[in-house]
Amino acid sequence: MAVPLTSSVSSPSSVPLPPVGPAPAAGSVPPLGHLSRPVAGSVPPVGRPSHPAADSVPPDVRPSPSRPARPGLTELRLSAFARHRRAVHPLGAVTLFAGPSGSGKTSALRAYEALARLAGGGAVWEVFPDPVACVPEWSRPDAQQRRGFRIGCTADGPEGQVRLDVAVQAEPALRIVGERLSAGGLVLLETALRDPGRGTVQAAWHTAGSSSVTRAPLPDDRLATALLPLRVAGKTDGQRQVLAAAEQMVVALRSVFACDPRPDRMRAPARTGSGHLLGGCDNLADVLWRTREECVRRHAQLVAAVRAGCAGPVTDVLAEPLGDGTVRALLDRGAGPRTELARLGDGELRHLALTLVLLTGPGVLDVDPPGEVPDAMRALTVLADGFDRDLDPRQRGELLRLAVRMSERGHIRCVGAVSDASWAAGRAGVTVVHLEP
Repeated sequence: MAVPLTSSVSSPSSVPLPPVGPAPAAGSVPPLGHLSRPVAGSVPPVGRPSHPAADSVPPDVRPSPSRPARPGLTELRLSAFARHRRAVHPLGAVTLFAGPSGSGKTSALRAYEALARLAGGGAVWEVFPDPVACVPEWSRPDAQQRRGFRIGCTADGPEGQVRLDVAVQAEPALRIVGERLSAGGLVLLETALRDPGRGTVQAAWHTAGSSSVTRAPLPDDRLATALLPLRVAGKTDGQRQVLAAAEQMVVALRSVFACDPRPDRMRAPARTGSGHLLGGCDNLADVLWRTREECVRRHAQLVAAVRAGCAGPVTDVLAEPLGDGTVRALLDRGAGPRTELARLGDGELRHLALTLVLLTGPGVLDVDPPGEVPDAMRALTVLADGFDRDLDPRQRGELLRLAVRMSERGHIRCVGAVSDASWAAGRAGVTVVHLEP
């Protein structure tokens, strides 16, 4: 049974995304290709609140009494993405996706990063360079050979809980064919593909003015939620509600740094440059050269954390220029000789790099935060694939303690992938999501 690309999953059961305006003519909306089976019922049209029974709403998406000042994701929905089907994953300040190889840990982080890049204005072809790899293996094309995938998330913040669901067609042409932004049971924005021959989708957003809904075409290669500030004037209460919800979602998603430190690249001297740490931490020495002088207090915290994760005494972590436009990183052993990073083990290097990531922020990491939003209103989310890779029990324990401590301050959130989370089970401030292959 084929499900229209304009449908999306808001819970473990699939719920069709309502059409924008009049129902399309038969065949005008491409099906997604056996991605899920819808249940009876529908989502109300734009601007009309729904009142689902309390038992039908997952506990982690019900409104909470307190609203955090800094928006952050509380849920990741992988309705039909890679190995995931109808998956709803809770997210906390520190979240670990745990499971054996092939359980979908990396693809969950990839979906999170994709949403972040779309929220930052990235084109769908930039965000998904290999879209077919995101299509579930069990998905079958429809009569027009079309297949795709669906992802979504919930962001909690000053506006309460805001939900975003996105449907992407991967074949035969890559495009965003369905999107829905909602809050408090009210559908604030939705888009649908009306004419496959055009590079646009029909969008409708809540207005609550002389006209209850505003409709306009939007490009099918960008996230409509990220484009709303350019299209909505904010003259009515409804428009301001739409803008506030869109801003909360974009702020929650934009400040994301995906990293997977590569020890083989970190050992070599790094060329001096912007001083912004790359996702693979290749330029670690260049960043240390910059940060050691900029923030003495943070650097002291880094030295203390590295001391806990490295063998032997550590009195300082520093970098020195080599005269050829490169710098190399060193550990000062105190009375003994300095140790080049090239001599450290993989676990020591990964521990050092991830510690630096957690102790710094957007000004140091290679990330594009929403510059128009004050620092007090946003938190950086670190996506760490292989969070425990090559780490011994002491190193991973110290790293997790640091992640929790930084998250308690509200500036940092962390989502990591681990093969086994038994060592983190029951740890205060840590959400563990167990995945099965």
